[in-house]
This record gives sequence, structure tokens and C-alpha cells, in this order.
Amino acid sequence: MNTILRKSILGIAGLAFTGGVFAGPIAAHADTSAHAAGKPVTVATVQGEQSTISLNDEQTANVKAIIAATKKAGLPERAAVVSIATSLQESKLENLGHLGDRNDHDSLGLFQQRPSSGWGTPEQITDPEYSTLSFLKGLKQVDGWQDMPLTKAAQTVQVSAYPDAYAQWEKQATDLVNQHWTK
Repeated sequence: MNTILRKSILGIAGLAFTGGVFAGPIAAHADTSAHAAGKPVTVATVQGEQSTISLNDEQTANVKAIIAATKKAGLPERAAVVSIATSLQESKLENLGHLGDRNDHDSLGLFQQRPSSGWGTPEQITDPEYSTLSFLKGLKQVDGWQDMPLTKAAQTVQVSAYPDAYAQWEKQATDLVNQHWTK
């Protein structure tokens, strides 16, 4: 894509995003008890095109583990959505072991956390509950994470080289939380 066209598209996307931020963050998060009342969690302000993948049994088990850890941490469905979207981006919900040269440094597990960055031992990081609780611990330290765009909340914890990549998974993550939260 040529530079002028790319800049035009990015400019329009930026205006659309800015309009959504100023027009809707309160409305997007107004009903925090929606799921408790039997209503599905709604997608906040989805940014950009959405991606989706079909999940196998292992990936579905990891979704359930992330949701269980989120509940154990006493956090709401939105935290599970952010966690699942992050894991979709980082590992496609696969619990990654050492991948040699295909691996990003020493990144492991559902969130590609790194032992050398203090996330834990390789054994801990490849435990879905431990890695999710570690991610959630970081998320809880982000002031206002509940009301910010998913990609900004995830990026603040993960510090990825691709900070906007998490946004593409928000709809699928929300659908998965709606499907598995009460089971």
C-alpha cells in the first residue's frame, strides 16, 4: 500500500477512534452488572478489523483456565476479555514451550511471558493459572484499565513491539467470555 493511501486510512481510523473515545466510554461500561443479570457482556469500542480463529480442545481449555483464574482473582468479565484477547494475540491460546529460533527471546506460555523479565520460572509461566494471575496482577496496576481501550490495557502490561495488535481479538474474546463465564 502506498504511503499517501496508508496515511489517509490511518488518519480516518484515528478520527473514528477519537470520536468513539469521546462519545462513548461511559456508555460502553455503564452496566457493570450486565452478566450477573443474565445479559451478555458487550464489546466496548472495538478498534479496527476483527480476527477470529477456530479453537481446538486445548485452546478451549485455556479459555476456561483464563476465566477461572480471573474469577479467582476477583476480577470482572472485562478482565477475562482483556486476558483472552491478549493470549489470542500472543499465542493463539496455545501454551507455548520453548520454540528455539521461532521464539521471541525466551517467551513462553499463553502470554509469551519471559523468565528473564521476571514473570516467573518456565514451569510457572507455562501453567495457565499462574500466567493468567501474573498478567492480571499487572493489569490491576494499570490505573483505569476497565475504561480504556482493550489494546491500551493489554499493551501497558505486555509492552509489545506491536501495541495495536490486541484490538483485533476483542470481539472473539468477548464472545468466548459470554460463552464460558457462567459454566
